[in-house]
Amino acid sequence: MSVSKIQKDFPILKTLVHGRPLIYLDSAATSQKPRCVLDAMDEYYTTMNANIHRGVHALSEQATARYEDVRQQAAQFFGVFDAHEIVFTKSTTEGINIIARGWGDEHIGPDDDIVVSSLEHHANLVPWQELAKRKKAHLKVIPLAFDYQLDYDAFLSLLNPRTKLVCITALSNVTGTPPQLDKYITAAHAQGARVLIDAAQGAAHMPFSIRKLDCDFFVCSSHKMYGPTGVGILYGKRELLQACAPLIYGGDMVTTVDQYSAQYREIPWRFEGGTPNIAGVIGFGAALSYLAALGMDTVYQHSQELLSYAHEVFGAFSNLTLLSPMHHPAIALLSFVVSGIHPHDIASIFDSEGVAIRSGFHCAEPLHAQLGLEASARMSFGVYTAKEDIDKAEQALKKALKIFK
Repeated sequence: MSVSKIQKDFPILKTLVHGRPLIYLDSAATSQKPRCVLDAMDEYYTTMNANIHRGVHALSEQATARYEDVRQQAAQFFGVFDAHEIVFTKSTTEGINIIARGWGDEHIGPDDDIVVSSLEHHANLVPWQELAKRKKAHLKVIPLAFDYQLDYDAFLSLLNPRTKLVCITALSNVTGTPPQLDKYITAAHAQGARVLIDAAQGAAHMPFSIRKLDCDFFVCSSHKMYGPTGVGILYGKRELLQACAPLIYGGDMVTTVDQYSAQYREIPWRFEGGTPNIAGVIGFGAALSYLAALGMDTVYQHSQELLSYAHEVFGAFSNLTLLSPMHHPAIALLSFVVSGIHPHDIASIFDSEGVAIRSGFHCAEPLHAQLGLEASARMSFGVYTAKEDIDKAEQALKKALKIFK
C-alpha cells in the first residue's frame, strides 16, 4: 500500500491543529472519509435527492436503485449469498438492540444463559444485561487469560444446554485482540446456541466471509470503515430474521394498515421503518468500493505492520505499559498507560502536538476494571496511517514525560 498516495484521498488530513499538521490516531472511534465517499453523498443530494421505495418519479426510482445496490454490495463484501439478510441500521449499537429486543425477547427465557466476553464494548454488553434482567436469564462472562487473550477453556466450561446466545467481539477496541471466531462459533453451535459477532472494530481491518464463519448474527458500522456516520449493517440468517420482531414501527416497514392493525413487509425492509439515512448508505457503498479496491488482505497486513512498529517504538519506554498481546496476533490499535500521568493529560499533550488519540474507558469500563485501570490512552490506525505518524506520537510522548518528569 502506498500510504502517501492514500493520504491524498482524505481531505481532512490537510488540516492544521494548533499550527501543526494533523496526525490522526483515533480511527477506532471514527475513521476519516475519502473524497470518493464525500462525492457520493454530494451526488445524491445534488442529483437524486428523494425518498426511497415510495415514489414512482425518476428521482425516487434512482435513489431507490442506488440504495438497494449498496445492499447487494454489502452482501458481496461480507460474503453473504442472500442480500435480503442484510439490514441497514443507524449503527452497530442499533443492530445489537434489534436482536436483543426482536429475537432475544422471544427466544430467551428464565434461567437461560447469555454468554459475552471480557473484551466487549458497552454496546455488546449493556443490551444483554438488560435482556437478562427482563427475562430472568443469566449473563455469563468469558474471562481473560494470559496476554490479553480470552480463556477458551473457561468459555467451554460456561457452555451448557441452557446457553441460548453467545455474543463476542471480532476485535477488542482496547487491546486489539481478535478472538479466533470459528472456534467459538463451532463450540456454541454444538450446544445449540446462536452467535452474534460484533465487528464494529474488525470490519475495517480484516476480511470477513460470513457464510464461512456461519455466525447467526453479525453487526458493524459504516463510520469505522471510512463511510459516514449514522449507517450500520445487521446480518441475520433468514430464518432468524423472519422470526424477529421489528424494533421501529411506522412508515415504509408496512404493507397494509387499517385503524387497528398492520401487516409488515418482508425482511429486510420490516426493520427499516422511517426514512433511512439514504445519503449515508450511498456513501457507505463508496467506502466499501474504496476498501475493496485496496484489498482487505492488504489492509490487514498494513494494520499488522503498524502495530508491530508501534510495539517496537513505544515498548522501549520502561515506565509505559502496553495493553496489547505480545505473543499473539493483534492489529489496529495500541492502548497504553504511563506511570504517574493520567491518560487524559497524555491525550491533551498529544493534541498540542497535532496528534489525535483517545483517552478514557473507550466504552469498555468492565475490561479496564478487570485490568485494574481507571483509564488508558489509545492510538488507533487506519489505511492512511504511516509509520511516520507513530514517530510523531513518540515525540509527543517524550514531551509528556518531560512535562511530568
